[in-house]
Amino acid sequence: MTTFKLACVQTNSGREIAPNIEAVTKLVRQAGEAGADFITLPENVSMVEPRGRLIREKARPADAHPALEAFQALAREVGAWLLVGSLTVKLPADKVANRSYLLDANGAIVAWYDKIHMFDVDLPGGESYRESAIFEPGGRAVVAATPWGVLGMTVCYDLRFAALYRVLAKAGARFLTVPSAFTRVTGEAHWHVLLRTRAIENGCYVIAPAQCGEHAEGRQTFGHSLIIDPWGEVLADGGTEVGIITAEIDPAKVDDARRMIPSLGHDRPFTEPEAAD
Repeated sequence: MTTFKLACVQTNSGREIAPNIEAVTKLVRQAGEAGADFITLPENVSMVEPRGRLIREKARPADAHPALEAFQALAREVGAWLLVGSLTVKLPADKVANRSYLLDANGAIVAWYDKIHMFDVDLPGGESYRESAIFEPGGRAVVAATPWGVLGMTVCYDLRFAALYRVLAKAGARFLTVPSAFTRVTGEAHWHVLLRTRAIENGCYVIAPAQCGEHAEGRQTFGHSLIIDPWGEVLADGGTEVGIITAEIDPAKVDDARRMIPSLGHDRPFTEPEAAD
């Protein structure tokens, strides 16, 4: 396994697909010019729309999604693998999927993953989210082969469910992607520590491209795209502004970390406790 250059693109996506594609294209080309072999984009990269009715109206089927078509062409142009963090993909019965795509350097779809865990929460300050009212949750964990090793795919709120990452690591994942649009409030409290924990407990690289800044109707996302090595060291942090971060990735460090802390081989079955009164 050879080393490679990884990039996270940090965006401040708006409500309409076309201008978001234009803005992201410039950043992906910038990452390509910097020599990135693998470029990753955040959750909701083509649209951050706060209103559920408009999300349904603007969502497009997978086989006719303008952002997917544009990013496939962009991967071919730049000659790099591309993680399309997530798109709103129209499904039957007035539902949509929050779907992440992995594209190879020819623009072919290598794998796709629908976000499993739905962010339904009321936050201090009046922010409220009900993803389950709009999105159809995914039901399968996904790993995919890349030239550098196996990659496990997740999206944003999945980060809080450690069992998913353990399953991915045990299925061979050496890299874990967490494209996100984390809220500012929860990001300030938990973003760095949760991502570093997922890297440490699984001996994996964690790659987390993120949305940043203020979006339509006052929604605020945390930014701080992160690239973290298998020992939990932060290799790059995107801060709070639109841009790109890069890091040189050495897959051999996964083996090094797992030799030092071989906990992936130490899981044991146990009987779950009965609920206490």
